[in-house]
Amino acid sequence: MGLTDHEASGALYTRIAETPYASSPERWRGEVADLRASAEAAGFESATISQILSAPKTEQLLIGTFCGSPYLFGLARRDPARLFRVLATNPEDLFETLKVRLEKSTQAATEAGDQAAIMRAVREFKSEVALLTALADLGGVWSVMTVTRTLSETADAALRASVRYLFARAIAKGDWLASEEGAEGVDGSGYIVLGMGKYGADELNYSSDIDLIVFFDRDRARLREGVEAQTFFVRLTRELVKLIQEHTADGYVFRTDLRLRPDAGATQLAMSTDAAMAYYESFGQNWERAALIKARAVAGDLRAGEALLRELQPFIWRKYLDFAAIADVHAMKRQIHAFKGFGKIGVAGHNIKVGRGGIREIEFFAQTQQLIAGGRQRDLRSRRTLDTLATLAERGWIREDVRDDLVQAYCFLRRIEHRLQMVADEQTQLLPDDPERLESLALFSGYENVEQFSLALKAVFEKVQAHYAALFEDMPELTKRGSNMVFAGGEDDPETVATLKAMGFSQPSTVIAMVRGWHHGRYPAVRSPRSQERLTEVQPLLIEALAATVDPDAAIATFDRFLSQLPTGVQLFSLLRAHPGLMQLVAHIMGSAPRLAGVLSRRRRLLDAVLDPRTYDTRPSAAELDEIIATEIAAAPDFQGVLDASRIVGNEQGFLIGVRVLSGTIDASQAGGAYALVAERLIAALLTAARDELARVNGQIAGGEVAVIAMGKLGSREMTAASDLDLIVVYDFVPGVEESNGERPLSPSQYYARLTQRLISALSAPTAEGKLYDVDMRLRPSGQQGPVATKISSFVNYQTEEAWTWEHMALTRARVVAATGDLGERVTTSIRDVLVRPRDRSKIASDVREMRERIFAEKGATNIWNLKHVRGGLVDLEFIAQFLQLVSAGQNPEVLDQTTYTSLERLRDAGFLTAGQADVLLPATRLIHDLTQILRICTDGNFDRDTAPLGLKELLARAGDAPSFIMLEEHLTVTLAAVADMFEEIVR
Repeated sequence: MGLTDHEASGALYTRIAETPYASSPERWRGEVADLRASAEAAGFESATISQILSAPKTEQLLIGTFCGSPYLFGLARRDPARLFRVLATNPEDLFETLKVRLEKSTQAATEAGDQAAIMRAVREFKSEVALLTALADLGGVWSVMTVTRTLSETADAALRASVRYLFARAIAKGDWLASEEGAEGVDGSGYIVLGMGKYGADELNYSSDIDLIVFFDRDRARLREGVEAQTFFVRLTRELVKLIQEHTADGYVFRTDLRLRPDAGATQLAMSTDAAMAYYESFGQNWERAALIKARAVAGDLRAGEALLRELQPFIWRKYLDFAAIADVHAMKRQIHAFKGFGKIGVAGHNIKVGRGGIREIEFFAQTQQLIAGGRQRDLRSRRTLDTLATLAERGWIREDVRDDLVQAYCFLRRIEHRLQMVADEQTQLLPDDPERLESLALFSGYENVEQFSLALKAVFEKVQAHYAALFEDMPELTKRGSNMVFAGGEDDPETVATLKAMGFSQPSTVIAMVRGWHHGRYPAVRSPRSQERLTEVQPLLIEALAATVDPDAAIATFDRFLSQLPTGVQLFSLLRAHPGLMQLVAHIMGSAPRLAGVLSRRRRLLDAVLDPRTYDTRPSAAELDEIIATEIAAAPDFQGVLDASRIVGNEQGFLIGVRVLSGTIDASQAGGAYALVAERLIAALLTAARDELARVNGQIAGGEVAVIAMGKLGSREMTAASDLDLIVVYDFVPGVEESNGERPLSPSQYYARLTQRLISALSAPTAEGKLYDVDMRLRPSGQQGPVATKISSFVNYQTEEAWTWEHMALTRARVVAATGDLGERVTTSIRDVLVRPRDRSKIASDVREMRERIFAEKGATNIWNLKHVRGGLVDLEFIAQFLQLVSAGQNPEVLDQTTYTSLERLRDAGFLTAGQADVLLPATRLIHDLTQILRICTDGNFDRDTAPLGLKELLARAGDAPSFIMLEEHLTVTLAAVADMFEEIVR
């Protein structure tokens, strides 16, 4: 019979306005047919399904959705009748129905004291909303902001139902006294759950965490005598997190994050309102004020929550903005580091949230101006980003065209963010690096190809970045400072002292002495008249740029050391004069990256490389790197010249990767692959050069082939700026060949040993241009006792018959990076054959735990910034991934991948990691690798939190997506503990 016209009116399937594309529509058309058959078998009316599928765009929507999102296809397959029910219903009405159904089911479960039923009900509710919002979003039925509001209301409903149950249970136990009205106890309880960030603003994204702060009012608590308030509310909050976050057979509701609470590293999960007010009044930071702009009472005692937020208004909204607060606002801007005038923004691997031109920049653009003006202009105190942008334009703080650009960009980027997260229900904002996955996302986002998708994204990123970089330029001036500074004479000029102080230098007299020393020719770089002339021209802008860093005193001191190491300054000052944007970059390096500053002082030509407009476009491909290397090597007169040329390329490319990370063109997680690609292309080029050099005297081995296997960080594509190269060299030749055919023939074993030694020397020997890498060959068969090059038959025999467990763990990261003939393919096949052999899980677990304890006894640390060896750090993460690959690859070889993060994803997808375990390990892997990259780029040696530049701390906070360095340390501490617990749970 199908739906009547009245029933069909407003149904989701009749309102589809757009659809994703599919790469293999025929395959997915068959899946839709199977889902139809399953829905009919479950009792859904066939005529209604025919009516739905015959509509112009329904089938195309389903095909594109299932092709682009394994997660949504899984939801549809789990309950095909639900899929067609969602399509057949008015989406607004359906959402209201789902909320009413949740309330009834959780009320019944609450009365029965059935926690399992509560958990099941909220998870089924979230699951259906996830399907509904995805189809409404992908089909263009709802705007992206309608989707975010619906998701926020979903979190509200789930939290409120869970809190009601917990209070009812506390009443049943006698710990909590029911109100006189006999209500569950929530109203008037003083238990306050605030939603923060996007959740508080009703802007929750598709797979977002929910940020919460929990408070309680002791005066309102109706506790049984003898029950301590702090203990009760902390326990209740812990149970609330479990109800919402724990993975069960029905999935989970939302991941929760309580790190935005006051002094999170030292306080309990729930905090008294008195303690909170005392904290905010005495110690509250400007980033906490910015966070509280979006705060909303979402569950518990809503009236008490609203009252608390009213009480916090004077903290959030200052009637008068002091100079320290203005400096903080500027520092908050600098935390995202926008460099004007530098290059284009890439797409592959770009982070659409925190990357250049991303969502965070739009939100920050609005929030900083709210902090400045919201104290006097109450209509600027809005939670929602788009509302704020509209009011800023009405008030004249921004132009209308800026508002329009940012509103369009925000909606566009949030839409793409949803599609990224719908793919696998992951909290990610990272565009894929892999070309196939990027193409799939482009189709899923409604573009016919990657080129169209990339053009649209780039245009938005660049527009946002331009407005963000100009932030404050078109606003009423916040501060005025003199531009005429005097550094001549023996006495400090009082006006110059005052100006430097206002610019942010805490020791202006020291700054004056430094600059005076430059003009007196203290260093070789500033002794010639021409250098003095160029310095005088750029000096005001230079000091301004150094003052704009997070720690001006540290920045100018580092620049002074940098200047002292330069042989000449004319070229540097001329470059800075011609390219003012370069001044900002140099200043930022001085303030945040002492290691890069040292590299720059030794190789001034690196600044020329930075000026190349292609530097910021994207990371060079393998073919582009090969061309760069070949061009440098082609001009080399001999093998020594080849070594010099390779070092010029390697050092230049390594420096540029660091600059790209600092400028936000790429994020730290992408740097590992970029460093590895540079290394492997240099290895390939130098292997060819070494073979040619050896052949001049020693000839060649008939039918001889050689392969270089990368192990460790190079093999896993997780290299840092300070990584060495773990290599194994394998060779083969035609049976019967006894020696090479040159003037000085060598046996095959001697020949390939000498070739390997030449390759090691080519990579590691110091030349006038420095050295490339330290090379470690200890992972070869038999370690330091074995030959430096190994015949493939011996390599395979050793790995099959003699290798220890730790050697097979290392083999999970093995990857051929250079080879001749088909030897590379044969080596890859041999490695895979070894890894997919059946294993004794308990034996492997015992070996792994023993090795972990041995390493910890030798190198273990308690300092959380020893990211490799601290409990829960890199060693634990890598051991978990390697252990699971070894014991699982026999059942499912698809779990094998050299990269730790990808291997964990594959283990999760194959069922060898639970969703809950993956939710701990994947973000931890990303966090620890990102922080490691920043530290290796910016520092030499160990990181000391007490002496580190503020700029470096803010860079670390940005890499860890934390609002402050203190919050980052709290997050890191919790993460390390969770990983350490996970190691104990998994490796057993």
